[in-house]
Amino acid sequence: QVQLVESGGGLVQPGGSLTLSCEASGFPFNIYPMTCWSQAPGMHSEWVGDISSDGSIPDYSDSVKGRFTSSIDNSKNLVYLQMNSLKPEDTAMYYCRRSKSNFWGQGTQVTVAS
Repeated sequence: QVQLVESGGGLVQPGGSLTLSCEASGFPFNIYPMTCWSQAPGMHSEWVGDISSDGSIPDYSDSVKGRFTSSIDNSKNLVYLQMNSLKPEDTAMYYCRRSKSNFWGQGTQVTVAS
């Protein structure tokens, strides 16, 4: 059974940082790229970034490029999203998803406010 469990969200001031984690189980983690999506209240979900199965090829949306960094630990089945220089407009639920699948985590809330 595929499971994706996000953690690490919270309330942070503008300019602050958070690290989100996504722990995967139930599938061979080291062969699937992973993606991150966000959804703000009342808005459609938006793609945040991808990372290849070995972590060597990250890609990011223009809105987070230069501020967010993905990494992967295949020994622990974990994907990380380091979020720096956070802005109020980054406020959203953040979800990890196995690439090109309907397997999503439950999400973790990120709120950026002073």
